[in-house]
Amino acid sequence: MDKIAIALLHYPVKGRTGETIASAITNLDLHDIARAAKTYGALRFYAATPLTDQRVLAEKIVGHWQNGAGSTYNPDRGRALGLVTVVPGMAEIVSDLESRVGKTVRIVATSAVESPRSIAYNAFRQHLETPENDKSVFLLCLGTAWGLSDEFMEAADFVLAPIRGKSGYNHLSVRCAAAIMLDRLLGDDAPGVY
Repeated sequence: MDKIAIALLHYPVKGRTGETIASAITNLDLHDIARAAKTYGALRFYAATPLTDQRVLAEKIVGHWQNGAGSTYNPDRGRALGLVTVVPGMAEIVSDLESRVGKTVRIVATSAVESPRSIAYNAFRQHLETPENDKSVFLLCLGTAWGLSDEFMEAADFVLAPIRGKSGYNHLSVRCAAAIMLDRLLGDDAPGVY
């Protein structure tokens, strides 16, 4: 499916006490989300932070696997990290994605907290497959720290339902959440899988 791209946002996200902050880039997030994005056929994976030093760090990590020693040591990892574009924020993501695909970008927010606007994964997957959505690309936005800011959530076109397990514990890493979301939205839908 050529309708989903991913954005890992390090701003605007919530800090421990609910204030809006910019969080730090995490090496594992870049690697693991890129690998999941490549596996499930996402169009792009954007890592966004307004912090210059953090963008430099992210570009160094990606560059190591694209052009450095990592490119020969593990070419598969390099292929996955080839999906990564490091940018300052949402404006750059939307501009880049629109120019790449020539479609309108629709924002899909994610959260571990239920929202009155939450849409279930199966309903959103069906929505993606409707012909009227062929002129749109959907940007699956994941927040770091304690999640996307309230203002970001309110402005999004869609809000996906939280991922729920059976134990009541609800604190997945963003890497794990991204993989689960991609599988639910783009995974093999052969009989017996779901």
